[in-house]
Amino acid sequence: MQFALSDEEEMIRDAARRIAADRLAPLAERLDAGEGRAEFLANLKELAGQGFMAVNVRAEYGGTEAGTVAFALAIEELAYACASTAATASVTNMVGEVIQAVGSEEQRRAYLPRIADGTYAAGGFCLTESGAGSDPAGMTTRARKDGDGYVLDGARLYIPSAAYAGLFVVWAVTDPDAPKGKGISCFLVEAGTPGLVIGKAEKKMGQTGSATNVVHFENCRVPASALMGRENDGFRIAVGELAGGRIGIAALSLGIARAAMD
Repeated sequence: MQFALSDEEEMIRDAARRIAADRLAPLAERLDAGEGRAEFLANLKELAGQGFMAVNVRAEYGGTEAGTVAFALAIEELAYACASTAATASVTNMVGEVIQAVGSEEQRRAYLPRIADGTYAAGGFCLTESGAGSDPAGMTTRARKDGDGYVLDGARLYIPSAAYAGLFVVWAVTDPDAPKGKGISCFLVEAGTPGLVIGKAEKKMGQTGSATNVVHFENCRVPASALMGRENDGFRIAVGELAGGRIGIAALSLGIARAAMD
């Protein structure tokens, strides 16, 4: 099996290494001290401008379309300089990949370019609950039909980038009478939607520059067009798309380990 990197993959790795050294590393210590949020957001915008927020998204939607290996290489290099920034980039890429994989053409064209170009500073992945962490099928957040849309009620824990994310992928129970894991649907909710409330920030031992918050849904109304994929098919989406997140975290961990060794 051929393991050599392609020219494009090497170019992306080297570009990530340069921006990490020039912009991320000088800020990393201040971010861990709870400072430098404005500079952090400016760096996220720069990363988007360089194509690192939508590495696996197709070019027709504004993405880099460089593949999974290039994505892993980029996240490793970013994490070498700043784990907080790399975590944000990793989750944002995952949100884009979910939309590309299961979103409608209208949803892809509406949201993916905004992720790719940094219009949205980051994407939020809203799955974990207090009683449904490693068992997301046990979630209790509800999305009930109401007129021509849905109303979401519930809360999510440990949501990365919630404080500055522009778009959230949200899972909620649409059929409470269905067997466990069978009545869950997936929605796209933009920041600023009434009823979407960003709660307290978690106190963490590391990666403190990457915000992690509680997210509340309080009578949060979304249109029917916010549904992503088929109704009651959301659990399959969540399980399938978490694989991309694992690749991102593995690459991030490798970058941190390299920095520690050096």
